[in-house]
Order: sequence, then C-alpha cells, then structure tokens
Amino acid sequence: MLKSKLQPFLDRYNEISELLCSPQISSDIAKMTELSREQSNIQPIKEKAEEYFEVCQNIDDNKEMLEDKELGELAKDELKELEPRKIEIEEEIKVLLLPRDPNDDRNIYLEMRAGTGGDEAALFVGDLFKAYVRYAETNGWKVEIMSSSEGTVDGYKEMIALIKGEGAYSKLKHEGGVHRVQRVPATESQGRVHTSAITVAVMPEVDDVEIEIDEGDLKIDTMRASGCGGQSVNTTDSAIRITHLPTGLVVTNQDQKSQHKNREKAMKVLKARLYDHEMQKQLDENSADRKSQVGSGDRSARIRTYNYPQNRISDHRINLTLYRLDAILEGGLFDEIIDPLITHYQSEMMSEAGL
Repeated sequence: MLKSKLQPFLDRYNEISELLCSPQISSDIAKMTELSREQSNIQPIKEKAEEYFEVCQNIDDNKEMLEDKELGELAKDELKELEPRKIEIEEEIKVLLLPRDPNDDRNIYLEMRAGTGGDEAALFVGDLFKAYVRYAETNGWKVEIMSSSEGTVDGYKEMIALIKGEGAYSKLKHEGGVHRVQRVPATESQGRVHTSAITVAVMPEVDDVEIEIDEGDLKIDTMRASGCGGQSVNTTDSAIRITHLPTGLVVTNQDQKSQHKNREKAMKVLKARLYDHEMQKQLDENSADRKSQVGSGDRSARIRTYNYPQNRISDHRINLTLYRLDAILEGGLFDEIIDPLITHYQSEMMSEAGL
C-alpha cells in the first residue's frame, strides 16, 4: 500500500526533470522557478522512496536465499538488519507524506505580553524572551526587536521580535498560548510563591504582496514616545499607533527615533497580525482542522507552567513534565519540549490521514 502512495511522487519528480530540460520551459524563468521549487519539495520523499524500494527488494532477495545451504545464514543476518530498517523508513516516509504547513519556512513575529501578575509577569516576559533568544542562537537564527514596552521594575509589558532563520516557524509555532509562571518574587518578604501569566503569539512573516491594506482602513496617530529611550526619544512625536478599522487591530511602535521607521515596523507587524487573523478565522470555521493544526489553538489556553521552586517545566498539551527548568531556560534548550510536541502532533495527523 505504501509503495502505491510513493510511486506518483517518483513519477512526478521524473516528469519535472524532463520538463526542466525542455526548450519551452528553459526559456520561461517563472515556470522554471515554479517547477524547481516543486521538485525541491518532492526530493526528500523521492530519496526516501528509493531507499525504501531498495530495502524491500533486498528483503525479498534474502528471503529467497534462506533455504540455500551456503547463503542461508548470511541471509538471516542481513534480514536482522534490513527488516528493522524497513520499519524505520516507513515511519520516516509517513512524516514526509503529511500535509505540509505552508508557513513552515517563514520567519516569525514573536509577540509576548505580560498578563496577570503585574510586575512579576513583566519580569517573566523578559526572562522567557532571553531564553528564546538563546534558542534562536543555537539554531543560527537572527533576532530583531520590532517593538518593546518596558515594565515598571524590569522586564517588559510587551515585546515583539522578528526571528529570521530556516525552520523558525515550524519550530516556534507551538509556543502560542498562555505561559504560567510560579515563583517567589524578589519583593516577597514572606517567601510565598506567586502565580502570574504571560501570553505568547507566534505569527508568520508575510510579504507585502500577500496582504494588501487599504489606506482608507487605517487610522494613524503620532504621539510623544514614552519610557526609557534616552533624552532625544521624548523630544519629538515619533511614536506611531496604527489602528486597522475593519478588524480593530492596533499596533504601536516607538523604538526608533524616526517616525518613518516606526511606521514601517508597525506596518510589518500589522500585516503579520492580519495574516494570522485570517488564518485563525479559517481554522475556526473547521474545528476538526483546528485540532490538527499545531500552534494555532486557542490563544487563551494555558499551554505551559514554569514552577521555579520545583525546577519544573510542564507542557499541558502532551502531559510532559521535566525537572530541568533552569537548564532549559538558561541554555535555551527548548527542543527538549518542542521535539516531543512535534512528534505528538505528527502522530495525530498520521492517525487522521490513515497512515
């Protein structure tokens, strides 16, 4: 059954190879680019399919040799290696056959906001953001702060960052939701544990052509920048607030001294939010799809708890608990949580797809 599912991919790969060599296609740059991209997407399945067919053939050949007096023992040894490898390849192929999230290759906007807990929540936004920056560094991604609003003590009331790099969305799309922290605040003299929460949103970066915004739908306000930005930041009306009237989405930016740069950054974030808004709407219309779409669940859902006294980090979606909170945050070791999440949701999708 698996072989019959794989053959069309091999056929299409070979068909594209022939098309790319044809004079009609080679003179059409746009078509060549489109076909090359399609072939590149098919290639991992094609390579794994060829390995699978080869292993299956070797298994059949060795089974025929089992009755041979001279080669039977050798065939047995070969089968001990080939049969487990066949099962491994089948699992790898099932993952490759899953519907691909079209946003997986995109950069992301990471949006973090302090919720219940006041100053302590703002402090945790700062702590968690630093941990994400460390995780980005281990993956070779670049982090650019788009907008931030500092807390009254420390940390951030809000932090919006652009994370650029291969696989950024595919990895971090699981992080959207409410993150709860339990710890003793520095200001707590009685040593009591306080619970606070922050919200995290992960939105794919979009190209300008993907989201068109009618200028008539925007209300743009300029205002005096506030907060810790040096003497010059407060001398001009450089801060920008953009309201998208049809949706009510509001984006503010005051990090740059230039009003033009603040507006440019705010528009990029607004486009990402509008794209995300449309994506959420489509998922809401199909509750079954919503369940299988990783990272696009209810933003108000509590997804994770960070318990400092117990050095415990718990992901409630897959009942995963690790007693390595300090190591994970200090080292940016989020793969210890993200990889099991990916495996879990891939298993759910396989079950739904009947693989």
